[in-house]
Amino acid sequence: MQQDKEQFLNLKTHPARLKVEEAAWFLGFSPHEIPLLVSDGILKPLGHPVQNAPKFFALAALDELRRDIKWLNKASEAICQHWRDKKRPNRGTSSPGRNNLLLR
Repeated sequence: MQQDKEQFLNLKTHPARLKVEEAAWFLGFSPHEIPLLVSDGILKPLGHPVQNAPKFFALAALDELRRDIKWLNKASEAICQHWRDKKRPNRGTSSPGRNNLLLR
């Protein structure tokens, strides 16, 4: 995969439409982070693909985004927030035994 990434990034001319993995390489993100950005509405795929359909991204739009510091910050923060939320224990639900101890 690293070899594929290097070959892609070293192309003189990239295709106008990039797959998720290629878009991630081009923007400097991991391929698993692109669906997070799409679901948060921070990155828009071409057309209106259904949820489980392959997504493609316009090279011209990605080229603008990779130069936009505010967008990069917003995208990076969204990814960080996603992992913060994933690692945070559910504050609203705790074990029944613990609730009983607190109420006594």
